[in-house]
Amino acid sequence: MKKSTLASDGLLILTAAIWGLAFVAQRVGMDHLGPYAFNAIRFFVGACSLLPVIVWLRRREPGGSLIISRSLILGGIAMGGLLFMGASLQQVGLLYTTAGNAGFITGLYIVLVPVIGLLWGQKTGLNTWVGMVLAMAGLYLLTMHGDVTLNKGDMLMLIGALFWALHVLLIGWLAPRHSGLLLAVIQFLTCSGLSLAVALPTEAITMSGVKGAWAAIAFAGVMSTGVAYTLQIIAQKNAPAAHASIILSLEAVFAVLGGWLLLDETVTLQTLAGCAVMLSGMLLSQINIRLLRRWLGKTPAASSVG
Repeated sequence: MKKSTLASDGLLILTAAIWGLAFVAQRVGMDHLGPYAFNAIRFFVGACSLLPVIVWLRRREPGGSLIISRSLILGGIAMGGLLFMGASLQQVGLLYTTAGNAGFITGLYIVLVPVIGLLWGQKTGLNTWVGMVLAMAGLYLLTMHGDVTLNKGDMLMLIGALFWALHVLLIGWLAPRHSGLLLAVIQFLTCSGLSLAVALPTEAITMSGVKGAWAAIAFAGVMSTGVAYTLQIIAQKNAPAAHASIILSLEAVFAVLGGWLLLDETVTLQTLAGCAVMLSGMLLSQINIRLLRRWLGKTPAASSVG
């Protein structure tokens, strides 16, 4: 495995871990603020957290990679729009469906990424397809604890999964062409502005609510938004979108661990099995199955010579 690929995988795993643990912060934050207000402040904080880094890099490398162009701005706005749609549909869908259904249906973006990628001319290896199937099976064990029935909320989640898939694919296309930091800032400001536009006429935003949610906002804004989404963009410079989606799906595993460690949520044998299967899918996606078959086919012959 190339060092660049290994580094990208490490960053994607770290991203999934931060996102998974951020579910705890988001749940706490929703006790004080509405979903759109929370997202508006969270993504604004995320953008502000990156500005000192950008200023420092510009002073260090005046003619560096932080180049602002029309395609950068339009790409960042498009990413922010997709991020807003995915997050909004997920939040509204939760009003009509269970958390288990929501987690499983949202995870369908693992399937949608390589399928849509085929339409864009992106090839996906056999190991990624097999890893994807295992990841979906693990996600099912992790999130589903009853019969699956499609309702209004499920349909919203399904549409949301499409936007998450498009978001991953768009990042995969833009990340190698532009500064990841600048893309992240534009994306966050766009999502924050759209969330605020919905929150102002529909939700009550009070200073007491903001103060009550400050710790959750700080973690979700700085770590989950500013750090994790930026790491995703940087990592996808060297990671195919389908491959990245499998690793990012481990977010569900870290969410379970976070709920168990910090919220005293119950972990069952089915949950542990789901985590194990998802981890297997992620590991298998790293293996070139055709080369492995070829190597296994040659091993007996090589040993018989001795």
